[in-house]
Amino acid sequence: MPQIIAKSAVEIVNEAMAAISAEEALELAGSPDHVFVDLRDGTEQAKTGVIEGAVRSSRGMMEFHIDPESPAHKPEFNQDKTYVFYCASGGRTAMAAKSAINMGLLPVVNLTGGVGSWTKAGGTLV
Repeated sequence: MPQIIAKSAVEIVNEAMAAISAEEALELAGSPDHVFVDLRDGTEQAKTGVIEGAVRSSRGMMEFHIDPESPAHKPEFNQDKTYVFYCASGGRTAMAAKSAINMGLLPVVNLTGGVGSWTKAGGTLV
């Protein structure tokens, strides 16, 4: 008998987190109260660059980077700040945010449209 999926990926993405526009994110760039987190894989990051100051944490490693008990922990995730997750278009960030929020990382917001919307709004990558 085939599996019965209770929620689609689209439903999870839509429920996952608060979202901000690229224009709103541009205003937060460089803010001491916000941490941008790039969830694309290393080859994507190397090809296009990242938002200046962003934490590089691929979707596959994010939980290990958040967990302070993990040898791969990144201290940037151990701050009382708002985390702005982004990827190429927004799908991975929503899934990642759901997991991060379940781990206790708060608050987390999604950059709607990811890197594409960021650059279209005039944001730069380094």
